[in-house]
Formats: sequence, structure tokens, C-alpha cells
Amino acid sequence: MSEKLQKVLARAGLGSRRFMEDVIAAGRITVNGQVAQIGVRVEPTDEVRVDGRVVNHKDVEETRQRVIVYYKPEGEVCTRTDPEGRPTVFEQLPQINDERWVMVGRLDINSTGLLLFTNDGDLANKLMHPSSAIERVYAVRVMGDFSNDKRQNLLDGVLLEDGPAKFEQVRELGGDGINRWYQVSVREGRNREVRRLFETQELKVSRLLRTRYGTVILPRELRTGRWLELEKGDVDALVRSVDLKPRVGTGLYGMAKRRQERMYDNPLPARRPTSHPRTEGSYGTPDSGYNARSEYSTGYTPRSHAATVTEQKRSSQYGRGLEEYAAQRAMPKTKPLVTRTTLKPRFKDSEGNVTEQFTPRKPFNPFDSE
Repeated sequence: MSEKLQKVLARAGLGSRRFMEDVIAAGRITVNGQVAQIGVRVEPTDEVRVDGRVVNHKDVEETRQRVIVYYKPEGEVCTRTDPEGRPTVFEQLPQINDERWVMVGRLDINSTGLLLFTNDGDLANKLMHPSSAIERVYAVRVMGDFSNDKRQNLLDGVLLEDGPAKFEQVRELGGDGINRWYQVSVREGRNREVRRLFETQELKVSRLLRTRYGTVILPRELRTGRWLELEKGDVDALVRSVDLKPRVGTGLYGMAKRRQERMYDNPLPARRPTSHPRTEGSYGTPDSGYNARSEYSTGYTPRSHAATVTEQKRSSQYGRGLEEYAAQRAMPKTKPLVTRTTLKPRFKDSEGNVTEQFTPRKPFNPFDSE
């Protein structure tokens, strides 16, 4: 089965389709020794080279569909590389050979919750396309008076800068005072759509957490900053929801399956993003509760991994932050002023008498005569 060259190269993990079209136009790719042109189709048996290096490409049916569920924390941006040096969601994903992870939808830097990643570009495009009308469910904390009239306005639909929008359902979850939690759902993935909908009613969203995307629900066992891979049944259900055909061989097997089962029994602790060398301080609002120097910080750091882990363990053991721990280490060491009473050691000899001198016992020898 032949496919377009840029699609094959994108599935091999060399870049997006648009980027690969630029590489093809630059004459850097050859197919069976001939310089390729945009739009050319290739077979699984064709030899494809990029800058003279052979590309290991497979037929689409031979590629195992994989879907990753990631619990995005605050402070991470949904991009592969950030010019400001902020941590990205791709930094925490597992490595994948000869393929690339494609992100399904986005969350802004101050939002948290479920993010899907897949190695199947067609599946990602189907899940994000407005024609699929995939339902996204969010838990939001709203500050202000959310009256019944305002709720009905958002259910009927309001006009935003990029067109009409509405909530499919709104359900109250609880809360105290002016900050109350609600569960809302939309069937589009426009930029900051949920926040902008509330802003039309003069309400402010102080927290936003995505809990479901289509058929995938954020697992209770998954902690912030961690990921897990979906099993075959969950992947097939997600694929069928957008009218695609599941592939053979999808799912977890062997060591990967046992590792995931252990994670369900003993969930890993939450992980928070850390600032890169070019950025300082914390991300988000001052009241967001997120600190870039969190105890469970991850990401790039100029120190060795062993030194970082040791410092984090000491900080957690004594119940203080890294800065306080560093300040304690910088203080000069002084001898304690409290005097302690010295106790002499006491031992028992072979006859059971208590003495202050240790007497080694004679080893047992079965050939000794009594």
C-alpha cells in the first residue's frame, strides 16, 4: 500500500508533515536513488534516504497504535520547544524509536489535567477535528456569582471573537464562598474556550482541570506530572469513537504490562515542573500555589542526577524546602552545649554473669569430649 512520502517520514519521527514538505522541496530526500518531489508516493519496499542516511519506514498496518495519558501540571507549556526556556510536556514522555509522539489538543500553561499523546497522526487529527465533535469534560473553579440566568446563557450559547460557543452541560460540584467548583463539557477545542465562555458572564476561572477526553477518563491512580499507556481495549474504544479501524497488535505485553500493573498498585508520587536555567521564579499567578522549586521538581538541571535525588531526599526527610536546607548547610558547625551521661557497656559472659569486659564465647565443636 503506497503512501505520500511526507506522511511516511512524519510517522518515522523525523518531523511534522509540513516540515518534511520543506525538506523534500530542498532536495534532501531521495527515493530509490532519485531526488524526490512533493506528492510522490512510496511503497514499504522502497529505499528512502534523508541527507544520504537510510530511513527505516514501515507500512501503516505494521505500526502498533500507542496512546499515552499524561497528567499535565501547572507551569508546563504544550509545545516541543519553547523559546523562553520553560518546561514542556514532551520532556516527561517516554522515548519512542523511529516514531514521534503527537499531542491531541492543548492546555494553557495555567491549566492542568488529562493530555493525550499518540504515535498515530491520523488518529490525532480525527480526535482534534471539529467534525468529530469529541466531548471534553473539565472541572473548573469559578470565582463570582454564577446565577441560573448566567448558566442558561452559557448552555444556550454566546458569541466569542472566533464565533458562537456553548457548554453542553454544567453541573455543580461544591465549594465554599465565592469560589465554587463546576463540571462543564464542550465539543470543540478552541484556544482558552472554557475560560472565555465564563468571562462573557463576568466570571473568572481560578482553576481548570481536564478530566475526560472522549472515551478516556483521567485515572485516579495517575499523579500530577506522570503518564501511563492505554491498554488494547481502551485504545480500540478511542479509535472506534472517530470511525477508524483498530490495528492488530495494539496494547501492552510482557514487561511493559507488568510495569503498568505495579504502577496501579503503587502509584508514583506527583512531579512538578522546574524552571530551566533561563527562567527564574514560579509560573502562573502568585496565588496558584505552584512553586518552580518544588520538592518533586523534574526537568533539566545542571547538577548530576544523583546529587539532585540526594538533596531532595534530605529535604523531604527533615521537612523543609531546598533553600532552607542549603542555608542550614552554609551555617558554621558548632559543638553541642548539652552534656550527655556516658554509659559503660555491659556484657554477659559464658556463665551468664554481667561484666564490663567482653569475653568471646567458645565456638561449638561437636568433636569435643564432654
